[in-house]
Amino acid sequence: MNCPKCNHEQNAQNIECEKCGIFFAKYYSSIKSKETEASRAHSSQRDTDSEFSFRDLLFYTKAEDDKFSFFGRLVVFAITILWGIKCIASPIESNYAGNSFLHLVNLPFHETGHIVFRPFGSFITSLGGTISQLLMPIICFSVLLIKTRDTFGSSVTLWWFGENFFDIAPYVNDARSLTMPLVGGNFGYSSPYGFHDWEYLLTESGLLQYDHFIAKACFTIGTVLFLISFAWGGTLLLKQYKDLF
Repeated sequence: MNCPKCNHEQNAQNIECEKCGIFFAKYYSSIKSKETEASRAHSSQRDTDSEFSFRDLLFYTKAEDDKFSFFGRLVVFAITILWGIKCIASPIESNYAGNSFLHLVNLPFHETGHIVFRPFGSFITSLGGTISQLLMPIICFSVLLIKTRDTFGSSVTLWWFGENFFDIAPYVNDARSLTMPLVGGNFGYSSPYGFHDWEYLLTESGLLQYDHFIAKACFTIGTVLFLISFAWGGTLLLKQYKDLF
């Protein structure tokens, strides 16, 4: 064998080097210990880099942003807060979100979902409207956050995602009463079975008696998403304010 330190050739049975005098077992133990420490340090650095990257992803602001864009975002932020508070304060039965103009923005995505998911059967076709309605803000959120690096825009699309839950909640809540006006001026009670998405979905899944509970769950999810978007958007604006002023 050759000594791992001085490369002197010697008997493989030796426990210490004939030339430099190192003990082989101790030398190899020391090497292994250093490798372990290096591995731990690398892992710790990787975790730190990961945390930093995630934080930087969420709270990135463009250095070239000017005061005009800042005040524009401030106006948008104020609107989302006031509108969000009104949504949260309004009872599900009032269908506040459904009576707003934003419902007309959500509706085409909802109806498109029925068409896109039609090949997957009647149940998924009915569910596809809600899926598509929720999917569109998620797509916009991802593009703004990852591709265009507009973090404030992402916080607004998160708000839009939450608003869709307020839009959905009254529809779910109406699954048994069927008194809510539907597309084309129809009502659930006068429409054929399957026309009212959530009557059909909850009936087919045996959950019709839980319509009010599911509606409240949607309302709660929307509230939580609103609060997250408020905190996120406010943090970004504060960061931009400090950079500009």
